[in-house]
Amino acid sequence: MSQGAAPLGVLGGTFDPIHDGHLAIAAAVRSALDLSAVIFIPAGVPPHKPNQQISPAEDRRIMVELAIAGLAWARLSTIELDRPGPSYAVDTLAALAPEHLADGTAPNLEFILSAEAFAGFPTWRDPGRILELVRLAVVPRAGARPAPTAWLDEHLPGWRGRVDFVDGPLISISASTIRDRVRAGMPIDGLVPPAVADYIRDYHLYTDPS
Repeated sequence: MSQGAAPLGVLGGTFDPIHDGHLAIAAAVRSALDLSAVIFIPAGVPPHKPNQQISPAEDRRIMVELAIAGLAWARLSTIELDRPGPSYAVDTLAALAPEHLADGTAPNLEFILSAEAFAGFPTWRDPGRILELVRLAVVPRAGARPAPTAWLDEHLPGWRGRVDFVDGPLISISASTIRDRVRAGMPIDGLVPPAVADYIRDYHLYTDPS
């Protein structure tokens, strides 16, 4: 990116499946921070879900591709799907940052997190390095309040200036609820984009034991 270019958003997740809440969060942060685009990055091997069975990478990639089709501001990156081993955010962002420099010295990336995920951020691998590489854009989530300033200073001392708290829709949709509804034969209209709902149905995701 050239000097002065608008920042780029990064939204990672298992996306099993991607849902309307993910898209709403991305759109809200893009508008609030005037992002040039948002990169959606499906996790390869989520380190925080070591014992949870997840759908094959290809299914999750396709669902993201279907969900963002037609959104000029949204991009898909398979950087974590293409890399073996656990998908640590610090590794992904370290690989992305050199490609998106604001002025030749500092990356111009906003890493999007829910308030719930941000509460656990100090326990992530090398959080300080992440904050060197990117700014954090923290959005509210139903049932999770943004961390107060005192908490931020205690757990991430010296990094307050690298965290942006963004107002956004209180999202109560969860991928686990969607999976449960599919298994129960309940509709998921209004929870995922229509093309994603069609894919889940056509390929029997979350219902086929195999």
